Amino acid sequence: MEAIKHALKALRKRHLLEDGAHSPAFIALSRPIVSQITEAWLLDLCIRGSEWKEKAENLEVELQQCYKAQSRLSEQLVVEVAESRASKALVQEKESMISELQNELSQARDECSRLAELLEEKTKALELLISEHQEVKGQLEATTLRADNVEAENKILIDRWMLEKMKDAERLNEDLAQKSFKLKRFESRSSIPDLPRANAIYEDMLDRLKGSNIQLLARQQVDGVVRQSEEGAEYYVESTIPTICKQRIPAHEGGCASILFEYNSGKLVSGGQDKAVKMWDTNTGSLTRTLYGSLGTVLDMCITHDNKSVIAASSANNLYVWDVSSGRVRHTLTGHVDKVCAVDVSKVSNRNVVSAAYDRTIKVWDLQKGYCVNTLIFHSNCNALCFSMDGQTICSGHVDGNLRLWDIQTGKLLSEVAAHSFAVTSLSLSRSGNVILSSGRDNLHNLFDMRTLEICATLRGNGNRVASNWSRSCLSPDDGYVAGGSADGSVHIWSVTNAKIVSTLKEHTSPVLCCSWSNLGKPLATSDKNGNICVWS
Repeated sequence: MEAIKHALKALRKRHLLEDGAHSPAFIALSRPIVSQITEAWLLDLCIRGSEWKEKAENLEVELQQCYKAQSRLSEQLVVEVAESRASKALVQEKESMISELQNELSQARDECSRLAELLEEKTKALELLISEHQEVKGQLEATTLRADNVEAENKILIDRWMLEKMKDAERLNEDLAQKSFKLKRFESRSSIPDLPRANAIYEDMLDRLKGSNIQLLARQQVDGVVRQSEEGAEYYVESTIPTICKQRIPAHEGGCASILFEYNSGKLVSGGQDKAVKMWDTNTGSLTRTLYGSLGTVLDMCITHDNKSVIAASSANNLYVWDVSSGRVRHTLTGHVDKVCAVDVSKVSNRNVVSAAYDRTIKVWDLQKGYCVNTLIFHSNCNALCFSMDGQTICSGHVDGNLRLWDIQTGKLLSEVAAHSFAVTSLSLSRSGNVILSSGRDNLHNLFDMRTLEICATLRGNGNRVASNWSRSCLSPDDGYVAGGSADGSVHIWSVTNAKIVSTLKEHTSPVLCCSWSNLGKPLATSDKNGNICVWS
């Protein structure tokens, strides 16, 4: 528009200038002095008039062109105005987006500052834990040093005690020699006919006394620890068929795959997917203790016969040994390179533990030393295992469905049998040690003779489906019944004598993973995939 206005002004100015230049001629032509007009002047005037006319026409043409240019520029101006309005709307939209992004940026900055504060708090907590860990480590080192000193003093005292005993034995031998010498002298001097008989009776009494002392000492010494009583010896009563759910305990978050009772006790120990091991009073359903320290899901557990240690197999490739009295982890057994799914402790010695993992190995551990003493390697993963009653044989159930017996000292495979058509999920040894119960993914529960590995009975039921590769079934303490969980949430009780279902318990709403029977005869405990535990009586 500015350019058009400027062009119009220039044309008007030019037109006015030309009009001013030709005004004397127009004035002269308007004067009625004919006499002064000559023929030449008229001719010149005509020529100039034609030029002026031509210039006027040219100017008119230029003016028309200017009008046309003005109209084109006006149209272009309208288009540019429309585009400017569109661009203005776009700019407004971008400005709104910028404001929204600024708001989001401010929120992100607030969140970042909050996270920074939280990180600072966590860092302080971590520093505190590190300092506590260092302090506990120092206490542990000091305690270890004291324990070493006490052990050294204990050895010295034992040596001194043995020396004193040897001296007492020597004195006793001297006294016996003197008495025998006196008796011989008395016998040589005496004429009593029954004196040899009295001497024989006296020597027989001495031999019996020595033999009884040796037997007592042999009975007292177990695992290198002198025990002064027979407390803790197992006893069993007749088992009853459970019918009523006495307690329903929400024990773990995410599932409970392992439960077992303490020996000669109604206390229950459970391990779950929340990485915790918990101890329960089955009479009240209350939690008595929680054992922390596991870094993975607890897949299997066992407890020593003195109820002092709990050993758990976890998905973190480790085994954890807790001291029940203090609630602290005593050992972390490392060596497996895949999840540990089965563990058992010897029924003869509390120091021997065997474990199986999905790295195709079975490891034997010494709890007093805290490390692995033997490793058995096989091509099929092991899902379940248990010790024999004498502690010299390991029985293992594998994914290929076979049952295998191993010598714990040599690690050699003694025998095997095809127990199931699919994976073996659990093993349970009878109280006598002569029969073992195996469960499999073929939904069968088989009883085998441990001496010959011949099948004694097969238990099956309509609707009974084993829930997982680590579903644990169990024998009753009197070996009269078998309890097994199903994927539909029911628990079936079989009679061993007739291999028939005598009871079906329905309380769980999810697949049952584990069954455990107290060796007091009752109660029976079951756990499911939702982490609930039911106590039946």
